[in-house]
Amino acid sequence: MNGANQTTATIDTDVNGDVRLLQITDTHLFSNNKKDLLGIKTVESYKAVIKHAHKYTGKCDAVLCTGDLSQDHSALSYLCFSEHIKSLNIPCYWLPGNHDMQSVMLPSLLKEGLAQAKQLISDYWQIILLDSQVEGVPHGYLSDAQLSFLEEKLQQHPEKHTLIAVHHHVLPVGASWLDQHILKNNDKLIALLSQFDNVKAVLSGHVHQAFDVVKNGVRYLTSPSTCVQFKPNSNGFAVDDKEPGYRYLSLSKSGDIDTQVERIDVGEFCTTDNATGY
Repeated sequence: MNGANQTTATIDTDVNGDVRLLQITDTHLFSNNKKDLLGIKTVESYKAVIKHAHKYTGKCDAVLCTGDLSQDHSALSYLCFSEHIKSLNIPCYWLPGNHDMQSVMLPSLLKEGLAQAKQLISDYWQIILLDSQVEGVPHGYLSDAQLSFLEEKLQQHPEKHTLIAVHHHVLPVGASWLDQHILKNNDKLIALLSQFDNVKAVLSGHVHQAFDVVKNGVRYLTSPSTCVQFKPNSNGFAVDDKEPGYRYLSLSKSGDIDTQVERIDVGEFCTTDNATGY
């Protein structure tokens, strides 16, 4: 699919110069296909999401996978992820989440030809992928190196609209148990973004739910997991009855973003009743 050792990759666009993307996130895969997370067999729900997403094959320019690809840190879980994502025949780019083990993730995905690109370039857009993982804890944090990288890339292409992808959510989603695991230095990120007028959106996973808010001219989006969904606006841990899903985005050359959440058929996957954590 993609060159495995790229840092920067070029995205082909449609005839209008628009960039069309899928975001697939929080797959939480196991090496054992029969293992479940809160009652949902994550491999099976992931396969169902990929099957649904095949309708975009030939219609999208890239897939962004925004972390928590594995639940058990196994090489086999990353192999499973790679096998099915490659069936879309769309270039795939990825970043780590808090559940990923990068010492296993990196060689496993590179072996499968999934690029470690951190900057994607098209005629009118750039997409910057950031690493917010803090090893061993669920919350996120952007290191000085990550913030410097972001600033450098924003300065490099002031003429291009910019989408930033990062695993952890930047703005509170209104669920206190989730918001304690937010990007902890979100204030630094927001302050940095305020210095540039070409940043259009920040795209995250982590919260297993759809969220869409504009702050200071920047759109902050989160998306459903391919497995368990978390209930919005819940103070304590709570799962939602919504189906697994993913997000489609179309980035126009004017800087506008058209996006929609896609979900698989209702009723196919159900979580454990009265779950108290995971």
